[in-house]
Amino acid sequence: MDNINVKQINMNESKELLEATVKGLQEKIQGLETDLRGKESELADVNKPVMTGEMYDIIFETIEEGIGYFDFSDSDNYDIEYEIDYDGRVNASSIELNTATELNENIMKKIEERFKIPHIEQ
Repeated sequence: MDNINVKQINMNESKELLEATVKGLQEKIQGLETDLRGKESELADVNKPVMTGEMYDIIFETIEEGIGYFDFSDSDNYDIEYEIDYDGRVNASSIELNTATELNENIMKKIEERFKIPHIEQ
């Protein structure tokens, strides 16, 4: 074997070793990134109040009830902009709920009926 072939073999071995090292480090980085995302999620949740399944069900039913009393069929609850399309048909180009505050108040009223909420004095 001549000196050039030995050098080429050594360089190939070095290259393969570096490639294996890079692959291993990339896998390690991916694992660390996954761990980091998990810790970021835990950190985001650390100050959230804990809700039981029963409370969740009560809130779900309460919101459903609050929405149920809202009259979605009343056209006065919406601002509608019309347009005429290229076929001469009239279309609603924009529909906006203009009584969202009323809907929110209905929902909050139902929540206040079901939960003891201490009001902050100001």
